[in-house]
Amino acid sequence: MRKPVVLITGAGGEIGHALVARFAATESPIVTLDINPLDPARAPLVTREFTGSVCDTQLLDRMLAEFEVDCVFHLAALLSTRAEFTPVTAHQVNVGGTLNLLEFAQRQGESHGRTVTFVYPSSIAVYGFSNLEASARAGRVREDEHTHPTTMYGCNKLYCEELGRYYARHYKQLSVDARPHVDFRAVRFPGLISAATQPSGGTSDYASEMIHAAARGEAYACFVRPDTAIPFMAMPDASEALMKLAGAPRERLSRTAYNVRGFTPTAAEIRGVVADAFPRARIEYKIDSKRQGIVDSWPVDVDDSAARTDWGFQPAYDFDRAFREYLIPTIGNHYRR
Repeated sequence: MRKPVVLITGAGGEIGHALVARFAATESPIVTLDINPLDPARAPLVTREFTGSVCDTQLLDRMLAEFEVDCVFHLAALLSTRAEFTPVTAHQVNVGGTLNLLEFAQRQGESHGRTVTFVYPSSIAVYGFSNLEASARAGRVREDEHTHPTTMYGCNKLYCEELGRYYARHYKQLSVDARPHVDFRAVRFPGLISAATQPSGGTSDYASEMIHAAARGEAYACFVRPDTAIPFMAMPDASEALMKLAGAPRERLSRTAYNVRGFTPTAAEIRGVVADAFPRARIEYKIDSKRQGIVDSWPVDVDDSAARTDWGFQPAYDFDRAFREYLIPTIGNHYRR
């Protein structure tokens, strides 16, 4: 008998860490897939840990044979900064890997006769503006506006949203006996800030990099201007959003991809709250024009009213609480051990 489980790919990353802990608390059986072994503290929480790539279809076939997957959280991805240096590899992992997982979910649904919920973290990088002035004029951007990404990561994410919509609504539409078995649901995250893991190459990582450097007593050169402002979200709110969207009744959902947001501080405001907490912090600005250009192509804010209406999204952390109650104390304590 195959075992019913939740599958989390990219479980060793920032969101994966949070989801593993959340599901373990509910005693739900978890299977994970990551190219690296799980953190020793997380490994005992999962039913089975697979080490490998989402591009390995033979490995996915083994999982299909052994487990009955009811829900997939597909987190594995090559992040934005690295994707710009290796766009072909990014496409292979981010698009090819997602296509493999969508096909995996479809086959799972066909084999056990139930629709498989497929939850996908997308990104604010799916949007694109020609310059900062155009972004500022647009104001809060809705899901169907300004989807002209300027990065490989953004292109990958937007295309995977469309793949997910195809598998959910139009799969093999000319076939007589085929029908969709994938219930695809995507969240377009802003910059995510975690206290539990190190920054890992995201274009918005300047926020968490400031805190880590200050807590270690190291100097930090922020790569964006002091007035740079983009939406952010604390990691507990991100994992809560994925869990809440996964559990929402299908009939309540009006879309397959949703904006979410937490707070929108400037880099100078982030520097200020970090400097208050770490008086010896040495944070300067050394603008990387190329990375700045990417950030300036993103919306200054997004409209998340659809998520709030359809599935009750409501972040618990505003800017002050995220930094003063969650990020700064947790990261500070980590380096004081």
